[in-house]
Amino acid sequence: MPRVLSIAGTDPSGGAGIQADLKSITASGGYGMCVTTSLVAQNTCGVREVFTPPLEFLTAQLAAVFDDVTVDAVKIGMLGDADTIRTVRTWLSEHPVPVVVLDPVMIASSGDRLLQAEAEQALRDLVPLVDVITPNIPELAVLCQKEPAQTFDEAHEQAANLAAATGTTVIVKGGHLCGQDAGNTAVFPDGTCAHVRTPRLDSRNTHGTGCSLSSSLATRLGVELLQHTEAAEHTEAAEYTAEQSVLTSEDTHRALQWSTRWLHESIAAGAGLQVGSGEGHGPVDHAARARRLEAAASAYPWHHLLATTDSEGNTLDGTSPERLLPVSPVPAGEAVVKPAGPWTAALWAAGGETWHQILDLPFVRALGDGTLDEDLFAFYLDQDALYLRDYSRALATLSARADTAEAQVHWAAGAHEAIAAESQLHEGWLANRARLGGPSPITMGYTNFLRASAAGDDYVVGAAAILPCYWLYEEVGAVLSSQNHADHPYAEWLSMYGGEEFAAEVARSLAEVERAFETASPAQRVRAARAYLSACVYEREFFDQAHRALR
Repeated sequence: MPRVLSIAGTDPSGGAGIQADLKSITASGGYGMCVTTSLVAQNTCGVREVFTPPLEFLTAQLAAVFDDVTVDAVKIGMLGDADTIRTVRTWLSEHPVPVVVLDPVMIASSGDRLLQAEAEQALRDLVPLVDVITPNIPELAVLCQKEPAQTFDEAHEQAANLAAATGTTVIVKGGHLCGQDAGNTAVFPDGTCAHVRTPRLDSRNTHGTGCSLSSSLATRLGVELLQHTEAAEHTEAAEYTAEQSVLTSEDTHRALQWSTRWLHESIAAGAGLQVGSGEGHGPVDHAARARRLEAAASAYPWHHLLATTDSEGNTLDGTSPERLLPVSPVPAGEAVVKPAGPWTAALWAAGGETWHQILDLPFVRALGDGTLDEDLFAFYLDQDALYLRDYSRALATLSARADTAEAQVHWAAGAHEAIAAESQLHEGWLANRARLGGPSPITMGYTNFLRASAAGDDYVVGAAAILPCYWLYEEVGAVLSSQNHADHPYAEWLSMYGGEEFAAEVARSLAEVERAFETASPAQRVRAARAYLSACVYEREFFDQAHRALR
């Protein structure tokens, strides 16, 4: 875990400054420390007063940290004046740190300059001594002594000139420009760049985003550097020292990807904090990702596996469609492919909450609007190919157990189509992409559940477990295909959804499951209904897993 020091001012309302830095460092996987340059009386509406302690106290704070703790990365924020800048510069020159990220706090949100001309020049002199800087558009202009950029191309040109002149990587922050892509671009001293896309959010919760991004980036760069060190130790290579920065442009790109995605999620969740009067810009939710992953890691049994009565106290005994499953707290709405009868209608209604959770997943939303990152899509494709292989086996098993020739032919045809789709993935989409080499825990859990249900339980249970992959895939496909267009980055993939032939296969699957429920015993129906909802939950987890693995 990287030990990351923030050198910055305060924000008693918690959304910016060292308060935001410490939250960001923790959220990004580091151990946070702070040295205070200025005590700032501010909130989400603005700055009221600033008190700068004596420089001797700044030096005392730095000494207290460096005398006792190895510092792997530093984030520099508000420095305030030329003397403070020179003090920090001298200290870091005498106490080298592997990673230094500078967030040049120079321009207030009102547009007013926060530093005197002497301090601005001192900050320019500091830039060549750090690894990465994260200016906003007005600050980039001040550093370059130009007018603020109005377009990404102008900002990129300024960043490229600054990076070449200083040898420091410059982050161009797209959130301060116009356009639907609010992503960030790392511009390297050699003129190359790496862009991380992220969709623009309509949110007033942007207080402290600059502080949060820079401290998160410093932490993730520290993570990358520690991984290099660990690899060197394992291969008995020479140890890296503070003076030997081994960060590559690929390291910076990966770190920026992580921090950009994390901050986007934090901004999106910020309104839920309900912090601030609403007159200013509220803070971001630094812990949104952590809570999402905590919920995903829950080991508590799914609700539908525990429920024995409905909300009115009636026993869920499978004697009728109304006594099959607990009622979903969220109405399912109308399905594109209609249920085949009362039993499958009960299944669809019971899965309403999970169905809407699937539609609201970041992965599904981003795939639909075209903002999904390539590596997340590649992860999904890789796991989908592995899933289809075992799904085909489950269908083949179900075919062998079916009690009618029509059902046998239907499930066998599905098995063939699944393995053909896997082959198409290998030959097409996955041909030039790196593979993970094996199934994820979610993929393995889902396919093992399907194969066990098809082979080891009653026929109706296996058929119900198989159904969500048909039905939900078709329903998700209908939503996604409606967003497809010629310039969509995943147009070819989305065009595979929504075909009439597959919709007919879904309808046949529904008819067979309806028939199986009609002839099953009440106890078999209850187990089958639970298997259906379990598969729905697995479908949700399958779509969501890329964000857990790569964020």
